Parts: sequence; structure tokens; C-alpha cells
Amino acid sequence: MKRTTHNAFLLLTVGIVCWATTSAPAKGEKIRVMTFNLRYANPRDPVVWEQRRVMQVDLIEKYSPDIIGTQEGLKEQVDYLMDHLPQYVVVGEGRKGGDDDEHMAIFYKHSRFRLRELDSFWLSETPEIAGSGPDVNPRMVTWGRFALITRPSTGETSQHRSDYRGVWNTQEFYVFNTHFFTGRHTQAKINSAQLILDRTRHIRDFGHWSQHRPIFLTGDFNARPGGPEHRILTGDGTSDDPSQFKDSTDRQGRRIDWILYRGRVKVTHYEEIDYNVDGRYPSDHLPIIADFEFE
Repeated sequence: MKRTTHNAFLLLTVGIVCWATTSAPAKGEKIRVMTFNLRYANPRDPVVWEQRRVMQVDLIEKYSPDIIGTQEGLKEQVDYLMDHLPQYVVVGEGRKGGDDDEHMAIFYKHSRFRLRELDSFWLSETPEIAGSGPDVNPRMVTWGRFALITRPSTGETSQHRSDYRGVWNTQEFYVFNTHFFTGRHTQAKINSAQLILDRTRHIRDFGHWSQHRPIFLTGDFNARPGGPEHRILTGDGTSDDPSQFKDSTDRQGRRIDWILYRGRVKVTHYEEIDYNVDGRYPSDHLPIIADFEFE
């Protein structure tokens, strides 16, 4: 059974009452995407959450991403960031459903985007069942469909006539955010990559009249570039399959946090953020940002 109840509630809560009839590219519009494993609030860590949380707020304010895909955040962590970063709205549920366990939460700037669709699925043989997969540490994906908020420049009249049919053009895009199984679960990670590819393969269009929507895929993949998981999602560099993603950087390395993308966008900047305060880090992962421009 498809899980729609919590989606309807969330959509009603954020006041989404309109649907785009087209999805035309907003050429030149830019978006900054971050992926950030927050590190769950483990009281045995040498730098505990109560010390790290202030650094995380400062880091996010300093780099000001438009979209943040986060991993490992428990409810108390997600709530703290939400309370101290009022420019963002946070969506997503825990990996056992509701508020339980770690969240693959997505933060987005409410001044820039409207949330038009929201859902979750699990990296298991029964993706629609919350908490499915292994009894300990099930894995999931949170995804949303967003629209750029466009307003006329100062002194200009609205671009929308009273007879609005056929003239409402707005850029929409998807964000998928995930956290793969750990390194020893090789086949589970391969299956997870294939499931995400299959799930994103057929959502490029709203209808035959619409433009393709870009997709951004953020996450802690617990796998390095060039491995089987990465190749499933991005191909071998020679494929012309439009359903496969591109990596926001061509560099090979040991990084396991990726920002992948697909569609009519180009990367203008990529950075692994080495943010610390006197040698203390806000997480055991370095956040990554990538700037994109809609073509």
C-alpha cells in the first residue's frame, strides 16, 4: 500500500495549493546544494552534540546553502537546527517512521522554494513499508519536488495574466537524500543504488508538455567513487543513458559523501568544507557543497 497520509498532512501544513502547468527552465538561476552527515548525538563522542551543534549552525549560516541533505540526525538534532536556522524549513521522517531513529532530513530555504511533493521509501525489498530492511539500522531515502519562487523585479508588473492558462512557467527540480549501508554490506549498497536509479528513471516529466526536471541526489553512500555503487548511478563515463547521474566533481578519491545530479544544470563550484574550531569538528564527516546553474 502506498504511504500517502503523512504526505497529505505535510503538504497541507506548508500550504501548497497550486500546481504548475509547465516547467520551463529558469536560465541563469543558481542553487547551492549541501550534503552533510550530522553525526548522531552519541554521548560517548569526544566532542559531544551539545558542543557540535553551535558549530553546525555557524557553518550552515556561513556557507548559506539553499538545499541541505542531512544524514544521521536524531529528532533532537533536527529540531535544534530547525529552531536556530529560521530561514530553513525541514522535512522528512525517521528511518523507522515518524520521529523514531535517524532522519534523512532535507532543509530548504523557504524564501526561495515551494515544496510541491514529499515522500520517503526504504532501501529494502519492500520500499513502501516504513522501517523495512534489517531490524537494526534500516536505510531510507527522503525526496521532495521543489519549485523556484519567482517574483517580478522592482517596478515590473506580474508576468502572470489574469488568464493564466499556458503562461505559468516555473523551474521545478527534485532532491533525493539518502544514507547507504556500511562498507561490509556490499550487495545491499549495490541493490540500493539500483533501486534509486529505477525510482528516478521515470520522473523527469510532469507531462508531455513539460520540460525535464533536474534531480539532485545527496547522501552518505559509504562507498567511494569508481566503485560498483557509483558506476550504477553514474555509468562508466561513456553511457548516454539519460537516467544516469553525473558527479558534481570528476576527481577520484576516498570521499563517501556525494552530490550527484541529472538534467539541464551545470556545476559552477564544488568544495569539501574543512570547517573546525580549534581543531574540533562539527561532525566526523566534512560537509560538501556544490553550486549549480540552470541552463
